[in-house]
Amino acid sequence: MTNLVEICDLKVEATTDSGRRIEIIKGVSLTIAEGEIVALIGESGSGKTTIALTLMGHARPGCRISGGTVSVAGKNLVALTEKQRARIRGTEVAYVPQSAAAAFNPAATIMDQVIEVTRIHGLMSPDDARIHAVELFRALSLPEPETIGSRYPHQVSGGQLQRLAAAMALIGDPKLVIFDEPTTALDVTTQIEVLRAFKAVMKKGGIAGVYVSHDLAVVAQIADRIVVLKGGETQETGTTEEILSAAKHPYTRELLAAFEPKARGPVNPSEALPVPLLRIDDLVAGYGQRQSDGLPLVRAVEHVSLKVEKGRNLGIIGESGCGKSTLARAIAGILPAAVGKIVFDGKELGRNARERSRDQLRQMQIVFQYADTALNPAKSVEDILDRPLVFYHGMDRKARSARIDQLLDMVRLPRNLRHRRPGELSGGQKQRVNFARALAADPKLILCDEITSALDTVVAAAVIDLLKELQRDLGLSYIFISHDLSVVEAICDEIVVMYGGRKVEEITPAEVKTPQHPYSQLLFSSVPKLDPAWLDGLEQDAELVRAYCRR
Repeated sequence: MTNLVEICDLKVEATTDSGRRIEIIKGVSLTIAEGEIVALIGESGSGKTTIALTLMGHARPGCRISGGTVSVAGKNLVALTEKQRARIRGTEVAYVPQSAAAAFNPAATIMDQVIEVTRIHGLMSPDDARIHAVELFRALSLPEPETIGSRYPHQVSGGQLQRLAAAMALIGDPKLVIFDEPTTALDVTTQIEVLRAFKAVMKKGGIAGVYVSHDLAVVAQIADRIVVLKGGETQETGTTEEILSAAKHPYTRELLAAFEPKARGPVNPSEALPVPLLRIDDLVAGYGQRQSDGLPLVRAVEHVSLKVEKGRNLGIIGESGCGKSTLARAIAGILPAAVGKIVFDGKELGRNARERSRDQLRQMQIVFQYADTALNPAKSVEDILDRPLVFYHGMDRKARSARIDQLLDMVRLPRNLRHRRPGELSGGQKQRVNFARALAADPKLILCDEITSALDTVVAAAVIDLLKELQRDLGLSYIFISHDLSVVEAICDEIVVMYGGRKVEEITPAEVKTPQHPYSQLLFSSVPKLDPAWLDGLEQDAELVRAYCRR
């Protein structure tokens, strides 16, 4: 089989703010045959996206290709001028980004943006481009393919927008498509729909692909070969079956082991006290103006009741838009509930955080999904941890400094990081600082809102292990909100399944394989397995189940 892509001894340098040059890709070589899909796997900072972008002749700001060759269809992109590379982008090589929402202009229709490549390169007439776009919409299993192009990006779901980004990449009939973590932000049921669509259209068109991901189970469904990367170097290369069943390199085996975090051990019944730490009764919360009945215009949480016992953990799962995060914000008082009772440690709390005492606020903390936006970029780690120590405990400077050292030790961060700002930390380090800030309050309950979703598999597994250890040491309870079912299984004692703002079922991790509600069955069956044949053998009708839930 002829090689479409040949990367030989690729080296990429990055320049630091101080002017120092660091080699971040260290002599990587790989080939991709025509019609073959190769996955680039590795933790954050391993060089996956940097290598993928060189296939478009592109290096990110502050980086440059310093050595080697990158050939696509016989053209060495390193040797081409920028004008020559621009002719190749969209026609021979195309790119599907991680965030489709960021890739679309909110002020232009979807159709105008999808066919823009054909106009820029003069590939076909506008009428022919629209016909071709509708064919792609149909091939990608998009609803109403003839009319969806007339909508604006905000008028379609996240999964639909991700498939539309693929249509935008495919409209120029490229020979190679780069998928840069395109399903990372999607819930499991939507992810299945998107993966099926990607796989079908690539196979039908005989298009080669590079799939960048840290999720081995997702990669197993779409890739023919896997390249494992760490620190800008290739650790191992092999067919998907070889990597999954007979990995040779220790790092590859570490990635495989991190795919399924170890389940939490059983809690001693004596540790779980009969009086719950938190009890929620008939909670209703939402957004928009209050109506005459006192309820919000948009009800994101509808009459939900649940409880968390001391020393135990509750998982809340469901697809995007089911009300998980809204429920967490209502419990924390950030978004005041319209109806219902919140009882914490035997005392009813005010629905609004402003109605709660400082000590009540201290005992219940929330850790948000994106540490990037949760941490003030202008403040040092020390400043960030300093604030809750003053607010909740009134500590003097000397006591605060000693406590900050303890907090950094607790979350397994070096003490010398205290003077750095968030921009100087990795994703995993930022999330640990985020968690240390919650611990600074000395809480009894921590609400964890999708805290591992932005982290790679190995880092996420380490964070879960840390949470378990802190729970043992400090007697904490967690509410863990996630669409990653393996993470919830690993840390939770009970699991609440939500759909459309309602609680549809509550089960234990032991019952995950035998849920009773049809939506729970759909959700749990949608979790990818480390088996290349899993997606093709999956039989489910997501729309039928959702229609059942809407009755």
